[in-house]
Amino acid sequence: MSAVPEEDRDEGESQWRFGLDEVGEDAEPDVPEPIEPETPSAENAAFVILGVALSLLIFYAALAGL
Repeated sequence: MSAVPEEDRDEGESQWRFGLDEVGEDAEPDVPEPIEPETPSAENAAFVILGVALSLLIFYAALAGL
């Protein structure tokens, strides 16, 4: 079935969304582009250190309350 209603479809337009060459055994696989690692910025590193410090503080407060 097509996403376009029949009354809005052109006469020559097929009801199929994909052609046979786009699906099945003969289809070319969609290979995503690899993600390249970048150098960490100072701002990102500061937020990671802040998160670790806050996590340790929460664990320390929870364990000290026992």
